[in-house]
Amino acid sequence: MSDDQRIILVSEFIEQKLRKEQELEFYQKEMIELQTKISYLKKEVDLTQVIIDMIKHDKVVMLEGKHNLLGKEDE
Repeated sequence: MSDDQRIILVSEFIEQKLRKEQELEFYQKEMIELQTKISYLKKEVDLTQVIIDMIKHDKVVMLEGKHNLLGKEDE
């Protein structure tokens, strides 16, 4: 194999390595974003389950009539 062929072969490997590093970086960023979304969804599912359990076990107090929950005066 001539020196020219070796240089071309090595340069191809270097280019391939760079492309793979960029691809890896892209997927790592995507993974972080997906992990964040998964975390929020798990919290929402847990909260929904707590609400369902409270309703099933009559732990929710139903308020009747007009109640001011925000501490503002009625308009």
